Amino acid sequence: MKTSSNWSYLVPVFLSFYIMGFVDIVGIATGYVQQDFNLSDSVAQLLPTMVFIWFALFSIPTGIFQDRYGKKRTVAISVVLTGVGLIIPFLFYSYITVLIGFSILGIANTIMQVSANPLLADISGQGNKAANLSFSQFVKATAALLSPIIISFLVAEFGEWRLVFPIYAALTVIVGLWLYRLNIPESRSDKAPATFGSVIRLFSNKMVLILVAGIFLIVGFDVGVNSNIAIFLRNRFGMEMATAGYGISVYFGSLMVGRFLGGVFLRFLSEKMFLFISIAITFLGLFGIIFSGSVMVAWISIFAAGLGFSNLFPLIFSIALDRMPDHANEVSGLIILAVSGGAVVPPIMGLVNEQFGDAAPFWVLAICMVYVSYASIYLSNKPVGGSANA
Repeated sequence: MKTSSNWSYLVPVFLSFYIMGFVDIVGIATGYVQQDFNLSDSVAQLLPTMVFIWFALFSIPTGIFQDRYGKKRTVAISVVLTGVGLIIPFLFYSYITVLIGFSILGIANTIMQVSANPLLADISGQGNKAANLSFSQFVKATAALLSPIIISFLVAEFGEWRLVFPIYAALTVIVGLWLYRLNIPESRSDKAPATFGSVIRLFSNKMVLILVAGIFLIVGFDVGVNSNIAIFLRNRFGMEMATAGYGISVYFGSLMVGRFLGGVFLRFLSEKMFLFISIAITFLGLFGIIFSGSVMVAWISIFAAGLGFSNLFPLIFSIALDRMPDHANEVSGLIILAVSGGAVVPPIMGLVNEQFGDAAPFWVLAICMVYVSYASIYLSNKPVGGSANA
């Protein structure tokens, strides 16, 4: 029987996911910073690099820290750091201070991704964990969608895009204070506190290896579709790049729709059933893209692939936390470490495209999905409340 969740806890935690989405401001900000300081393309692209490099460096230490000091405290720290990273480029605007600010923003985002997901799982009612994790990704995507709109409004009305920084910083302060004042119940393990050595030893467990590899390929799939779909549409159908770029909007739109629907239907359907339905729809979309003979079929297939894929990350995250509750903090750190898959799969797709043509990169994604399917079946068949040492 499912129990209801406490919304006095859920609302501020969901808002922390909205703040998590602030990191996507880097995409549109890079263009403005390049314009303001007359930067070359290579120098300007250091900005997004300075955000995402920290996933590889801070994920495991964050998991260890929150295992010792708690998830709520870790989320609160990440919210404060987000505010600091946002306000620095506004108060002291130069290319160097933007690099510093975005580095702090990247560190904060890494910490928040490691800690906010298991904290949300702790406060979700019985049977609602996967649904809430899916909805949290919808909330995060909403921030990414609204940032360009907010910046465009600020430029049109006030002539200054950087006003977005103090606005977002103020929101982080409000949410940070809200979280700090709440006595949020957290699950605690009786095991010894995590260490770097204990986290590394988790890799000796088959379940952990399969989980991390699955997340690695899920993130690679996401970035691979995002970075290749416009190129595919241009090459397959002779579109102008501006028109082909709408394929990315279709994909992101399908992710938002899928995550919202996941937040609803996962309250009624089992995780395993919803997972298998999601995988099937993803494959249908992928094969539709590969064999599409018309633009309409391609658009529909892109939407289907995104719709099916949209909930795979939160579903597998939820399953992993259920199967290894005593190691939730360390596993969360390893899952976010696997986000680095977004830097590996797209270059492989580029090489395959050069050798075998426009549809070939999507066969790479199909291979990724074959492994993700295996990982999903393996993890979902493991008993709930098991041990990472089993």
